[in-house]
Amino acid sequence: MLRPEKPYVNFSMCSRNNRSQPHGNPGNNCVNVPESLKPSNRDEERLLRELDADRLPQHIAIIMDGNGRWAKKRHLPRVTGHRAGVQSARNVIETCARLNISALTLYAFSMENWRRPKAEIDFLMRLLREYLRKELPVIHRNNIRLLVIGRTDQLPDAVRADIERASELTAGNTGMKLAVALNYGGRAELVDAFNRILDCLRKNGPANAAVDEDMISQNLYTAGLPDPDLLIRTSGEMRVSNFLLWQIAYAEIYVTETLWPDFTRAQLYEALLDFQKRERRYGGLKESRQRITV
Repeated sequence: MLRPEKPYVNFSMCSRNNRSQPHGNPGNNCVNVPESLKPSNRDEERLLRELDADRLPQHIAIIMDGNGRWAKKRHLPRVTGHRAGVQSARNVIETCARLNISALTLYAFSMENWRRPKAEIDFLMRLLREYLRKELPVIHRNNIRLLVIGRTDQLPDAVRADIERASELTAGNTGMKLAVALNYGGRAELVDAFNRILDCLRKNGPANAAVDEDMISQNLYTAGLPDPDLLIRTSGEMRVSNFLLWQIAYAEIYVTETLWPDFTRAQLYEALLDFQKRERRYGGLKESRQRITV
């Protein structure tokens, strides 16, 4: 197996001795920007300066929505929108890896997507295979581990073969985990998890064994990944579309009107900044607000 070449450049903490604090965010740990992420405009530069390196999410999940509408607005075939969306995915994957995000999950093809016209489905499968052929060497060189989650046994044989090759090639990589949801449905994932638990109990456990949250989590497609801290949805739709239903129980949700092919690096930074403004209590109270007046 080829070993990864030079990994994505790590973001290191700015020290007060060698860099001023980011504008509008005094006291935060800003990030030293590697050459690969040098801002392309002032907006990107401003957003990067405001990011706090200590408060980035561990796991980002994205519902990449709006390819068809993007194409329709331009009087182009839907497949043109899907191809444009690949570039957005490439930019987000690269940026998250260079930001040292631990895990990124992209919703690429749902179980419901089989209802689309056959020509569009065939194009999406060809586009996936094309992406893997072109991008897999880059993904591997940069120490990213590729995972594919969903009912992959129902995908075309050629697609499954490419997925297996990609998964095997990157299995030893230790950088960001990139999970691509293909033929995925959140309810189907739970059904499959419960059936695996039942099979295990029938073979090994007593009939009255209890099922707990850890057991369910360990039997999900995403076993081994942290639950998403941030769920991003493009195109403005206010729904989760059967995506990671168990895992996003406490995720912060960020919805943007931007269609996926127009989702830029700057807009990813905006989502991260919005995340950093949230007060995450997981059902509890912030310490300073815990006093109850009777």
